[in-house]
Parts: sequence; structure tokens; C-alpha cells
Amino acid sequence: MMTDIEIAQSVTPRSILEIAKEAGIDEKYVELYGNTKAKLDLSLLSDSKDKSDGKLILVTAITPTPAGEGKTTTTIGLADGMHRLGKRVAVALREPSLGPVFGVKGGAAGGGWAQVIPMEDINLHFTGDFHAIGAANNLLAAMLDNHIYQGNALNIDPRRITWKRCVDMNDRQLRFVTDGLGGRVNGVPREDGYDITVASEIMAVLCLASSITDLKERLGRIIVGYTYDEKPVTAKDLKADGAMTALLKDALKPNLVQTLEGTPAFVHGGPFANIAHGCNSVIATKTAMKMGDYAITEAGFGADLGAEKFLDIKCRMAGLTPSAVVIVATVRALKMHGGLAKTELGSENLEALERGIPNLLRHVSNIKNVYKLPSVVAVNRFPTDTDAEISFIIEKCRELGVNVVLSTVWAEGGRGGEELAREVIRLCEEEKGDFTFAYDLDTTIEEKIEALVKKIYGGDGISVLPAAKKQIAALTALGFDKVPVCMAKTQYSFSDDQTKLGAPSGFTVTIKNVKVSAGAGFVVVLTGDIMTMPGLPKSPAAERIDVDESGKITGLF
Repeated sequence: MMTDIEIAQSVTPRSILEIAKEAGIDEKYVELYGNTKAKLDLSLLSDSKDKSDGKLILVTAITPTPAGEGKTTTTIGLADGMHRLGKRVAVALREPSLGPVFGVKGGAAGGGWAQVIPMEDINLHFTGDFHAIGAANNLLAAMLDNHIYQGNALNIDPRRITWKRCVDMNDRQLRFVTDGLGGRVNGVPREDGYDITVASEIMAVLCLASSITDLKERLGRIIVGYTYDEKPVTAKDLKADGAMTALLKDALKPNLVQTLEGTPAFVHGGPFANIAHGCNSVIATKTAMKMGDYAITEAGFGADLGAEKFLDIKCRMAGLTPSAVVIVATVRALKMHGGLAKTELGSENLEALERGIPNLLRHVSNIKNVYKLPSVVAVNRFPTDTDAEISFIIEKCRELGVNVVLSTVWAEGGRGGEELAREVIRLCEEEKGDFTFAYDLDTTIEEKIEALVKKIYGGDGISVLPAAKKQIAALTALGFDKVPVCMAKTQYSFSDDQTKLGAPSGFTVTIKNVKVSAGAGFVVVLTGDIMTMPGLPKSPAAERIDVDESGKITGLF
């Protein structure tokens, strides 16, 4: 069996100028990065403002398990399936982070015969966007510490600095550091730390910005710390916003690549799906909608995190309205939610499936009844799945008025996604949604959190710890109570306890910390200890990645 990288290398990519031309993009907007990838000038979007928008389709999934769901693979395969049916379609995806590429998860360019290429470039340096984000992040850190060293005119309290440095690598050694050591000329000693680049607020800012002007304004609003009298200090206060924008002016331009079958793919941005909103850039999504009659995108983690943030944060801020939602599931993952170990998934077990399927049904119900959007369940069929198990899922979803379509895009590419494509097209053309948000911005921070816990997670309510209550009061006093909330909780459960699989009920979510991402424009609500700098496993993927004399890379997946 061919590996993902072997499949990707077996296909000769078409010229990116050809892909651009077929997508209706004039050559004058294309900035080539070799023959197979390009950036698109921002004027393309403004010059296309009179073109009607294509239908926006969101691909999300059940609560993730180690058995895997295949959300990105389904997104790409669905786009290729539509392309095969003669539709003008574009796909919009996040860029992979180097941390997971060299760690445990691997890349994020799809899998099997549903991939975006060149997968080696996309999974490694690509067009340098993440490097630019890291440079802007660390410029701000350097200017912050330099300000303190040069006399601290802003009266910044070094004990209340919230801004960290970043590097796009899994490196646990950097989580907590003490810097500024070595004597008076080498800085002011203080406790510091690093985040992985995708966890930088600058990543979230870039992905929500609508223009260079908007980007600069958002960067200027970033809060880096607080003064001795508890007043926030921003990047604009440090006069860093202009230089940061200069570093990011090209990174803001969306990237164009292609799928294995030549479908245009806009791969741009990649914020954490936990402390941020977990979606590709607004600019890339809007460009895909202008260039295709259908634009297919995805959001990180399960629908309780990824889809919720896509809908309540990204769509709200960008004025987007999805036409349909695809919820990806596997029989294997649902049986894990039913209590089976990963080693026991190969045999038919309707009892475990019955215990696990409420997880899928809750996600389906949320999309249908809370957000009021048409949806379809896409089941990634594995060879071990039995007809009885598939029939069981179909029957349960039918009771909710939702269709189930089998997807074989990993093995068959676009051909394996044609049936799903037909159903998605039908949903877009025949079923009209009545898109609503899970909460109103006008409510308090606590009311927004409670709405998500009760409506989306299925919990009874929230318990706000004293420290979080104090933080909420401070943020409310600063005027941050009327922005969206971004929930940071475990992705492995509807609750804040990752051991509660399936569709738990009767639980309370504990709110431990609340902080603001003022540049991104949302409040981050932490229900536990969220890791913003991962570590490498005992046997990292990096050990198996190599390159030969000709430059051919092996070992990526």
C-alpha cells in the first residue's frame, strides 16, 4: 500500500497558473512561488466585490478519538467529487504547523487520494507565512522588553506581562524560561515562556483580518501586559503595530495550491482550535467563495469546538452564512465512544455502536436545532465496517431527518466523494437554513458561556472559580463583555473531562481562567490547563523524515 507522500509524489501537479486561470483568477493577481504554489494579491478580493458569492459548506466532525475521523481528507475529497460533477468549486484549508509534522500527528494536507499538493511544501515552509507570524510575535516581545530596559515609561509591571515569545516547533523545554540574565546590560531578568506559533494571538489576528488596515488596527489592540496600576498595555502603546504589519503584509495574502485532481485550494493560516477559533483565514474563505460556485472549508476538532467557533466567531465577524454542514464520523470512532478499546474496533459490535452514536446525534442535533443549518453525515467507511453497523447509523440519523452518505475518498479520491457531493449540492439548492447563533453578543460573559454549555455541550451549567470571577469583572470593566467567547476545553469530550465519552449529561463545566485576545476580538475561557507549547513524543515523526541527493523527501505523512 502506498503511503500518503508516495501517492502525492506519484501525481504530477499542473502549473499553478493553469489552476488560477480555471478558477477565474487573472494572471496579474498571481505571485508565483515556483510552478506549483502562489500567493494572490489582496486586490483580487476587492476587485471581485461585484461577483456573487458561492455557497459556503462547512465540514466538521464528531468528538475526535484516536481511531480518527478524516475531516481534512473528507473536505478535499468532497471538493474533488464536486469538481468531477462539473461544478466550479474551491476548497479553503488551514496551513499545517511544523510542530505536529515533526511530532506525532503528522501533516495536515489530507490523506490517501484526497490530498492537496505539493504536500511536502505545504507541510514544511510553504510560502513562509508562519515564519512571518513568528517574526512579528517576537518583534513585539523584543520591543516590550526593550521598553522596560530603556526606562519603562509606560510603567509596565514585569510580573504582569502576558505576551510570550513563540517558535513553530514542539519544544517543551521552552514552556517556562527565565531570561534577561547576565548582568545589567543584558536586559531585565524576568519569568518568560514560549508558545508554538499557531497559538500566538497574531495567528488568530491574521486569520480574522479583512485587509492590511484591519490587520494593523487589530495588531495595535493586542494586550501585552498590565501596568503597576492594572491598566492594559497594547502593541500600539509600544509603537510596534506598524513594523509588525510590515512583516505580515505578504503573509496576509492567501495561498493557492491544488488537490491531486486539480481543484483549486486556498491554504492559508492555522490558529489553534482551542485557545483560538481553529479556522483558515477569512480572506482565503471569501476568496474561495468568489472563485467558486461552492466553497468547502473545515474547522478544527469536533463540532462542539470547531463548528461552534466557526459559526459563532468567524461567521459572525466576517458576515458569512453557511449553506450546509457536513459532519464526519467513522464507525470505529463511534465504537470508541461506546467504550471499546482501540484494539477491539475490528469486529462488529452493535451494542458499542449504540452506546457511542449519541455523540454523533448530539452534534447533528446542534447543527440542525441550534444553528438551524441543513446537514449531512459523511461516514468514512473502513473495510472492517459491517453493513449492519452502517445501517444502524443510517437509521438513527434518519430519525433526526438527516441523511447519511458513505465516503470512500481516502481510497478513491473524488470518485469516492461523488455521492456526498450530490447530497451537499441538494442541500444547498433545495433546503434553506435559518442560520442563528448560539448566543447573543449583548449578554454577559457568563451568560454566553452558560449558553454554550447548555445548548451545545449538553451540560447543566457552569461553576466559575473566584479567580475567573475576578477576571470577568475586570474584562467587563474594560468593555470586553460584548465580544464572542472562545472556549478552551478538552477536545475529547462534550464536557471538560476528557474521560467522559459519548454524549454525557448532568455535568457542570468549571471555568478556571478568563483572558482577552483583544486583537482577535474575543474572550478566551479556559476550563483547564491548555497546552500552548506541545512536546515531542518518545519517537517523534522527525526521526523518520529524510531527503535524498535529488531533494526527494520521504517519511512525511
